[in-house]
Amino acid sequence: MPYKSTKGGVCAPKGFVASTAACGIKSSKAKRADLALLWSEEPCVSAGVFTTNRVKAAPVKVTQAHLRHRELRAIVANSGNANACTGVKGIEDARAMADGVAKPLGLTRREVGICSTGVIGLPLPMERIAPGLATLAGDLSRRNGGAVADAILTSDTCRKEIAVTVDLGGHSYRIGACAKGAGMICPSMATMLCFVTTDANITKDCLQRSLLDVTEASFNRICIDGDMSTNDTVLVLANGAAGGKRITRGSKECRRFRDALEYVLLKLAKSIVRDGERVTKFVTLDVKGAGTYLDAKKVAEAVAKSALVKSSWNGNDPNWGRIIHAVGYSRARIREELIDISYDGKPACTGGELADTPIKDLRAVAAKEEFKVTINLHLGKAEYTLYTSDISPEYIDFNRSEYAYWKNR
Repeated sequence: MPYKSTKGGVCAPKGFVASTAACGIKSSKAKRADLALLWSEEPCVSAGVFTTNRVKAAPVKVTQAHLRHRELRAIVANSGNANACTGVKGIEDARAMADGVAKPLGLTRREVGICSTGVIGLPLPMERIAPGLATLAGDLSRRNGGAVADAILTSDTCRKEIAVTVDLGGHSYRIGACAKGAGMICPSMATMLCFVTTDANITKDCLQRSLLDVTEASFNRICIDGDMSTNDTVLVLANGAAGGKRITRGSKECRRFRDALEYVLLKLAKSIVRDGERVTKFVTLDVKGAGTYLDAKKVAEAVAKSALVKSSWNGNDPNWGRIIHAVGYSRARIREELIDISYDGKPACTGGELADTPIKDLRAVAAKEEFKVTINLHLGKAEYTLYTSDISPEYIDFNRSEYAYWKNR
């Protein structure tokens, strides 16, 4: 491991505290925490990336506006309700969430980022959220990093958090992060929330550029079901509490920070795929030998989104025919007679035709919980890697009645 692991998640860096509350957002009978606050005791520089879906949730719109005018110093987030497609009232509710924590913390509304996750189309139950907001500022603690990671979960089955120490030789800083995501996962960005904190003394342009680059190499490289949500958000707060020389864009230290951030976010991105809704396989999809980067990406995404390919993997079936047909409709430049496909290095297709690897050997690979599929187009040097999964009958069962609970709100 290139970095020293540490405990605390988003509260591992100096100067960050958090709190949670149980509001019963999805159901008034629920007792689990579903509202969270993360705050820096010191001023921050901040950065964010958001969904590219043209239908954007109210908290995404409001937070984007805040980032254009001020540096964020706090994040308030809820699970159980996406506050998406809720009109003017949704915008008002998102602002009310920011106001509910800004005043007791001595902040302006624009210093608060707002995130929501859950079912689309229902108004937030502000009558249940408001009492929880009133308690958050009084319960802040450095011990609550894990609680934040738990409070933002929806269909996830496990907490997703990480924290590392980056040693610069005589000086160090920490990066902490947590994420949620298990369904509606598709590149650009995948459907998820991620909060990152660091006590690195870093400039805003280095932070934003690093986040953009690293998101492309992590959260934009995962696919579970091919769906993109309305709420995807990654926010980074950097308060400089670790001191040391300022990290500026273009410097060796900025590259070092970018590498550490990529390590953290890629770990979280992979954990999202592994915890995909009722998935049984984690598949690394490597496309090589493409004429252009865009062609490699098109091929990887076409295969990763194919319901037929993913169903084969669920049945332990190394069906390369379904893979090559997805390559064919990807709109990438290809030559059928040049395509090679392998499972963990074992040839399944050579030159666009059946390879001589015994089928039992290929089935043994496809039966594993984790394996790699490599597609070589033999047309150039461009490559692209994407992390994906199978799709199961249980996934359909799980997602067929999301709105059934509305009757019992």
